[in-house]
Amino acid sequence: MAWPNIFQRGALLSRFSHHHMVVFLLTFFSYSLLHASRKTFSNVKVSISKQWTPSAFNKSTELLPVEIWSSNHLFPSAEEATLFLGTLDTIFLFSYAVGLFISGIVGDRLNLRWVLSFGMCSSALVVFIFGTLTEWLHFYNKGLYCSLWILNGLLQSTGWPCVVAVMGNWFGKAGRGVVFGLWSACASVGNILGACLASSVLQYGYEYAFLVTAAVQFAGGIVIFFGLLVSPEEIGIPGIETEENFEEDSHRPLINGAENEDEAEPNYSIQEGNTVSQVKAISFYQACCLPGVIAYSLAYACLKLVNYSFFFWLPFYLSNNFGWKEAEADQLSIWYDVGGIIGGTLQGFISDMLQKRAPVLALSLLLAIGSLVGYSRSPNDKSINALLMAITGFFIGGPSNMISSAISADLGRQELIQGSSEALATVTGIVDGTGSIGAAVGQYLVSLIQDNLGWMWVFYFFILMLSKGGSLVSWVNVDILHDPHL
Repeated sequence: MAWPNIFQRGALLSRFSHHHMVVFLLTFFSYSLLHASRKTFSNVKVSISKQWTPSAFNKSTELLPVEIWSSNHLFPSAEEATLFLGTLDTIFLFSYAVGLFISGIVGDRLNLRWVLSFGMCSSALVVFIFGTLTEWLHFYNKGLYCSLWILNGLLQSTGWPCVVAVMGNWFGKAGRGVVFGLWSACASVGNILGACLASSVLQYGYEYAFLVTAAVQFAGGIVIFFGLLVSPEEIGIPGIETEENFEEDSHRPLINGAENEDEAEPNYSIQEGNTVSQVKAISFYQACCLPGVIAYSLAYACLKLVNYSFFFWLPFYLSNNFGWKEAEADQLSIWYDVGGIIGGTLQGFISDMLQKRAPVLALSLLLAIGSLVGYSRSPNDKSINALLMAITGFFIGGPSNMISSAISADLGRQELIQGSSEALATVTGIVDGTGSIGAAVGQYLVSLIQDNLGWMWVFYFFILMLSKGGSLVSWVNVDILHDPHL
């Protein structure tokens, strides 16, 4: 049974044009740039913490007037500064989650290129003000930081639903696991890019790390506005649903007879009618009621909590727990994303071959628990730490990439909504939005648990969340995952 599927995927790949490659690369790097700007904040947390506490300005109290120190410091201790950094992560993810629910609905009703370009350019301006302009002006205010980070979360939320919807418009069901598994590495590539950019200019001040990533992201938004094709229909290429329906019809038995010939005419008129109705988008409630959406959303909430905790806190953990330099910790944290890239691609390929996604995810999450136990006991050795980190990223980042991309595309193009294909961005927004709510709660809990109980209890908390996520994945309605069209 596997051999016909391989040949069908080969035939599908032969129909890919250079437009498919351009769309793949543009959506890939657009979201990579959004993630790079987020990663910059996590990479410079140590520098920001020092800048916001007395130790950065009061090395010699006899040489520095008290009024100058008072005008700059935000917190009396590094512990309070760390807690506020965790609060910023939390409010960013909460606003990001709310924005995802809204952006998914907006993306299904407006031009995806406009929404994505606007989000990228506007977010870049907010990041510039947050990290660069305030430091240049020596203006430090907790209320301003919170307001800007809430706005940044709302603007960045336009990215993921739009890019997944565009990819869903261009790439069909056959081979979706491996295509989206490879493509979903965009977040990890963005993390690596952000870490490299931040560490390269961190010696000049953390404000320049924000400046570089904001400038690159703004330029990327301009390229998206002028270069991205939202769907094949824009240039006269048949859409993926037309091709998939044609493939389904080609596999049906050909029976001679006037009765069957008469039935053929209505089929084409129905298909034509469906094409017209595709502009209609389903409601938020209808999207939530689709089979598998709620279960995968809750599972992703548990998984994204752990994945984003590594994303936000890994450089800080390495620097504080092992005493490594901040730039070294930034570069070492790249190995977690390398593991996620390999894991997402390989697990997506395996799920395509098996035509089942839930068993692959459940097994990966089970092994992720063991990798977390191993990484929590990593010695003070960079090579061993990097190896354990890559293994952990493989088993955590891989499933995270699959749920947020390939599985979201599966859920958003079920046969139940063939008459209303404008559902992909909405479903993606629900899945990723629910995941971001879990991640938002998690970032505050991580800072709270670490401050009161230590890092080992943080890892215990991660293990609990992965266990819950694995149980939810195992509970998902198997009929949806075993559907040969998915």
